[in-house]
Amino acid sequence: MRHALRLALVAACLAVAGQGQAQEAMQPGVVQSPILTLEFDRVYADSAFGRHVADVLEAEGAEIVAENRRIEAELGAEEKSLTAKRATLPPGEFRALADAFDEKVQKLRREQDTKARALGNRSDDLRRQFLAAIEPVLGEMMRESGAAVVLEKRSVFLSAGVIDVTDTAIARIDAEIGDGAELISAPGTAAPVAPDGAPAGPTNPTFPTGTPVPEE
Repeated sequence: MRHALRLALVAACLAVAGQGQAQEAMQPGVVQSPILTLEFDRVYADSAFGRHVADVLEAEGAEIVAENRRIEAELGAEEKSLTAKRATLPPGEFRALADAFDEKVQKLRREQDTKARALGNRSDDLRRQFLAAIEPVLGEMMRESGAAVVLEKRSVFLSAGVIDVTDTAIARIDAEIGDGAELISAPGTAAPVAPDGAPAGPTNPTFPTGTPVPEE
């Protein structure tokens, strides 16, 4: 039964391919098929827009990494200075200074974690903006090809190569929206991040965990 279904599926795909090739001969340069497939991840990554996003978010992620390292160094020096005062200060006074330092560390950690999360959100937001921007382009490709649907290639069990329009889509999208600089820098877009939602480097800071205080 499974073998028969697979043969039927192959026959259907070959029929679609044959129809597409026949119609393409009548309309040079335009693939004719009721079904088009594309690799969205490659369309995004290889488009001028996607490459621009990757560069921008990598730079913004690197800024967070550099800031984290600067803060870590400053807090490390402050912790050493505070520890050196431990032997010379009354326990109560030292405890107050240690508590204030711990509070400062926690506050900075929360602020940097918020920046890292915003970085990830920005990546997701820009990906959604890209999808919205390319819908008209893909719609026009569908009309030209007489297609009823565009499928993500990875979700298709079997397909004929003639209906994969990934490269064509990239070229058309680049021509229509370019690198999307006005979208990427538009006010109101969420804050920075690295490609695929991952921070560009170790953005999670390793701040001091606290300064030990003497028992009173």
